[in-house]
Amino acid sequence: MSVLRNLESKLAGLVEGTFSRAFKSEVRPVEIARKLAKEMEEHKVQSLSRVYAPNEYAVWLSKEDRKQFEGYEDELAQELAGYLLEHARREKIALMTSPKISFRTDERLRLGEFGIQARLVKPAGREHEPPSQGDEGHTQVYSASARLSEPLREPDPRRGEARLHVEGAGSVTVASRGAVLGRSRDCDVVLDDANVSRRHAEVRPSGGSWIVNDLGSTNGIKVNGRRADGPQSIRSGDVIELGTSRVTFELE
Repeated sequence: MSVLRNLESKLAGLVEGTFSRAFKSEVRPVEIARKLAKEMEEHKVQSLSRVYAPNEYAVWLSKEDRKQFEGYEDELAQELAGYLLEHARREKIALMTSPKISFRTDERLRLGEFGIQARLVKPAGREHEPPSQGDEGHTQVYSASARLSEPLREPDPRRGEARLHVEGAGSVTVASRGAVLGRSRDCDVVLDDANVSRRHAEVRPSGGSWIVNDLGSTNGIKVNGRRADGPQSIRSGDVIELGTSRVTFELE
C-alpha cells in the first residue's frame, strides 16, 4: 500500500482559489476540474505508439449554476484547459491540440448537476491519426447533491493540523480544501487496495469541523466499525474503513 501526495494539488488549488470566492453555486470549479480529468482518463484511445485522449470538452450546467459563472467563463475555461494539459503531460497522454473547454446550459439539469461531453477531434490534415469521437447526445452527468451545501471553510486554526494515517503506509497532511481517497493516482491519498474504488471517499472541513463522505463507491465506508451512508462528522482518533484499508483521522 502506498500513499502519494497529489501532484495536481497546485493546479486544483489555483482553480479553486481563484474562483471559489466568486461562486456560491452548488457546482464548484474544482469539482468540474476533477471530473474533466476523469473523463480524459476514461476516454483514452490506444494507437500503435501513443495513447490519445479527448481534446474538446463541453461542460453542461443548469441555468442556476451557469448564472454564477457570468463574466468569468473565459478565464475559468482557460484555467481548466491548463489543468487538463498538465494532467495529460503528467500521465503521458497525447493530445491532438491543446484542450478546449466550453460551457453550455441544459434546462433539464438541476442545481448541483453538471454534464461533460468529451470529444477527440483531430485537426485538418492529420488523416493518419485516430478518428474523431463523441457526439452531442452522449454526455456524462454528475451530481453534487450528496455533498453538503455549505461552502468549504478554512479549518479553525485552534483545532490544529489534520492528518490521515494509513495503516502500514504512513500519513498525509490534509489541505484546507480536503482530500479525496481512492485507487486513482489523481486522488490526494492513493490506496493500493483492490476493494477500494478509484475515487472512494473524501475528507473535508465543513462548518468548522470535519466530515467524511462516500463518493459513490462500490463497497462504501465505515467509521469506527459502523457503515456511513451519508456525510458523517469525524473527530480526532476516528478510524475510517475503505475496503480492507484503515485510515485514522487525527487533529494535531
